[in-house]
Amino acid sequence: MSGHSKFSNIKAKKEKNDAAKGKIFTIIGREIAVAVKEGGPDPANNSKLYQVVLKAKANNMPNDTIERGIKKASGELGSVNYENITYEGYGPGGTAIIVKTLTDNKNRTASNVRSAFTKGQGSIGTPGCVSFMFDEKGQIIIDREEYEAEDADELMMTVLDAGAEDFAEQEDHYEVITAPEDMENVRKALEEAGIPMVSAEVTMIPQNYVTLTDENHIKCLNRILDILDEDDDVQAVYHNWDEQD
Repeated sequence: MSGHSKFSNIKAKKEKNDAAKGKIFTIIGREIAVAVKEGGPDPANNSKLYQVVLKAKANNMPNDTIERGIKKASGELGSVNYENITYEGYGPGGTAIIVKTLTDNKNRTASNVRSAFTKGQGSIGTPGCVSFMFDEKGQIIIDREEYEAEDADELMMTVLDAGAEDFAEQEDHYEVITAPEDMENVRKALEEAGIPMVSAEVTMIPQNYVTLTDENHIKCLNRILDILDEDDDVQAVYHNWDEQD
């Protein structure tokens, strides 16, 4: 997902209907369950849970829903076991796709992911077949409309001083790139400075992007992405298609 389209996708997802919001809440609910199981129910002493709670708030999940999720996970630690599984494969036109899932039924998830690739004329590959084409990075997006200060240089110095690796000024947003382990420090610095963020997450950024010119390839790749987006087991999908073209 390239800069502009990545931002557009984020905004579009935030503006989707209640069904989409329900999908996001399902994803976050599972992440809460896993975080509680791994480190306990107190966000102050469980950094992973703390990150999930921040993500929940960024997606406008009500506080009582968050607290309910933590209590439920605390009381049902033995009832459901979620497993992180990553799939890698190829989409039309030589595009690379990474699918990260969190599931309590890996056979169901594997079947669904494989079906999504097949329906879009893609194919599942072996672990590591495309991940080398991506870099794991912290990515923070700031909407230019919401950031009222006009001095981009001042914003750049704020994030670089906090430990960011890169700062890019786009037409409608600013993009901040960090090492995964530094993202939280940079996010906190922006939060303390009162700078609103559209998103702050560890993501997979393509080293190079693929341009698709064949309309059938574009249609098929969108089919893969749409099917995966509707699957509750799918936490995140990364690809190297340059959607601007």
